[in-house]
Amino acid sequence: MAKKQFKAESKRMLDLMINSIYTHREIFLRELISNSSDAIDKIYYKALTDESMVFDKNNYYIKIEVDKESRILKIFDTGIGMTREELESNLGVIANSGSLNFKKDNNITDGYEIIGQFGVGFYSAFMVADKVTVISKALGSDSAHKWESSGTTGYTVEECEKDGVGTEIILKIKENTEDDQFDDYLEEYRLRGIIKKYSDFIRYPIKMDVKETKLKDGTEDEYEDVVIERTINSMVPIWRKNKSELTDEDYENFYSEKHYGFDKPLKHLHVSVDGVIRYNAILYIPENIPFDYYTKEYEKGLELYSNGILIMNKCKDLLPDYFSFVKGMVDSEDLSLNISREILQQDRQLKFIAKNLKVKIKSELQNMLKHERENYEKFYKSFGRQLKFGIYDNYGMEKELLQDLLMFHSSTLKTMVTLDEYVDRMPEDQKYIYYGAGESYQRIDKLPQSEMVSEKGYEILYFTDDIDEFAIKLLSNYRDKPFKSISDKDLGIESDAEKEEQEDENVEHKEIFSFMKDVLGDKIKEVKVSKRLKNHPVCLSNEGEVSIEMEKILKSMPNGQDIKADKVLEININHVLFESLKDAFENDKDRLKLLTNILYNQALLIEGLSIGDPVEYANDIWKLIQ
Repeated sequence: MAKKQFKAESKRMLDLMINSIYTHREIFLRELISNSSDAIDKIYYKALTDESMVFDKNNYYIKIEVDKESRILKIFDTGIGMTREELESNLGVIANSGSLNFKKDNNITDGYEIIGQFGVGFYSAFMVADKVTVISKALGSDSAHKWESSGTTGYTVEECEKDGVGTEIILKIKENTEDDQFDDYLEEYRLRGIIKKYSDFIRYPIKMDVKETKLKDGTEDEYEDVVIERTINSMVPIWRKNKSELTDEDYENFYSEKHYGFDKPLKHLHVSVDGVIRYNAILYIPENIPFDYYTKEYEKGLELYSNGILIMNKCKDLLPDYFSFVKGMVDSEDLSLNISREILQQDRQLKFIAKNLKVKIKSELQNMLKHERENYEKFYKSFGRQLKFGIYDNYGMEKELLQDLLMFHSSTLKTMVTLDEYVDRMPEDQKYIYYGAGESYQRIDKLPQSEMVSEKGYEILYFTDDIDEFAIKLLSNYRDKPFKSISDKDLGIESDAEKEEQEDENVEHKEIFSFMKDVLGDKIKEVKVSKRLKNHPVCLSNEGEVSIEMEKILKSMPNGQDIKADKVLEININHVLFESLKDAFENDKDRLKLLTNILYNQALLIEGLSIGDPVEYANDIWKLIQ
């Protein structure tokens, strides 16, 4: 029997397939099972158009058998089978798809999708096998044929005997090497694990003979090992069931079974779309943040299935980064696949699904915010920071989508509020959304800068995340109300008369303030009269886009960015301390220098900033006491 050679391009493709394409060898079983499922699908389609055929689903299955001693793994099905010509055309020319030809010949455009592709996925078998044998008997044929190959050297085809229609694939598993344990693919537990991982939702039974220990008949304490044929896969995926059939417990069990998390999900979302692009999805919003969520080891993404076959564990392209906490899966019959099911083309179908899911997730979060406030606040405690990153990322491109989901602690209600709720409560005369930034609610509450805003009866939002101010700078405003820091040089509260009075007071005390500015040099931009302070003697405010809190955050970063806020030292001229400043200016300039440095350092400490020279500050305090 003469050996036939693969075409040159097929030979190169086979070599690439064996050595490079697939990153996980275990997927060979997924590919072969997928092809077997397609073979049964083809009989189903034949039965739809041939009245003489009766399709009894109970007669169709896929079977896995292992012979460890001979190192043989068999996968056979009761599908449509292949003729000699089909064996040669489908297996002799790599990447030639018998499934595609079948769909074209039978004018199949919808219904059950045939996605298997003999010629690409099939050849992944050579990653684990030295020799692959295919024995097949086609529907309506009197004879069977055997195709056999040991790899790139070529293949043979000959007539053989076979009972019943279908295909049997026989793999001679390779011997172990230093790097690879091929024995794994002869172990029952390993094969069952691969089937559950990749092919659990194939719609036909995948059977295996499983060894189990049970009591001997007629005995009470004697056990024996018996071999029982078991169906390994669950067949009907939860996402293809009607939502009305499923309970919360069903969804929670699926979350647990798929190891999406060890917590109980706060919310699930079941999506079924049957339009131009068909897909099903089950998404979960977890309650607890994964321990590695903010590390480089964390991988976002949804499980991606094509017609019930897992093709990617973590498809990151289905989720934007700001929704990376979402767990779950997507199954579509319409995804385009390129050279392997592991590598998805960046096609319009995938982008369409991703865009729709983004809108669905946003809608579900809004619904939870509106109707399940307690659950939403639990979610926000875990993942609110990620939403803020979403606003800051990509120059604020997604701010319109995310802004309604933000929450901050309120100075008046002492609880979390949304921006929408804040604006609804604003007095008519309030122009801005005021916020204070700091390490904690308690610290912000004590900031001297908040006195004037609070006295006016205006609510202050507390920003305690390092991302907060950066995100708000990009958001700029909400419902046409600009954001303004309580540390901003101009609070926008003072009346024209108050502003005029402040200008007069700055002129009146110009010499003192000029002297103090000279003492501090470029540490500050100016010294001026404060209208915001009521009980405190001094505080810092800032000009420009970089706030004092942003300076602190930027300085704490690994690259140590030397970015500084333009600071203004504000003096409360109604405080008793100001009399000491005036007296020192008139009688003791050295004492004024001492007081100026102490006041500046105290203002830094109030802001949580480090002082330049702690020893010098301690000595200045001691001099003042003396």
